[in-house]
Amino acid sequence: MTKPTGLDDPDYAAFAWRRFRRILGGMGLATAMVIAVAIVGLDHIYGPLSWIAILATIGGVGGSVMLAAALMGLAFLSSGTGHDEAVQDIDRD
Repeated sequence: MTKPTGLDDPDYAAFAWRRFRRILGGMGLATAMVIAVAIVGLDHIYGPLSWIAILATIGGVGGSVMLAAALMGLAFLSSGTGHDEAVQDIDRD
């Protein structure tokens, strides 16, 4: 019986997912700072913002940055664990 590799190995999968969550946590903190800077900048340029404009800024800036972080993190997770290499090319048959 062969030893599982990559995400098939429970210990390595736990390590990889923990690293992914740590990266997303760091990006969450960076995103919060970027949102604060964006709100202060918009407030400086346009004057006092309504709560709808603030929520739209949080959703737009925060959603965009966190979506990009999650997708890039998953791409790095897949590549870093060897999962990409483990997938067989069905055209090679």
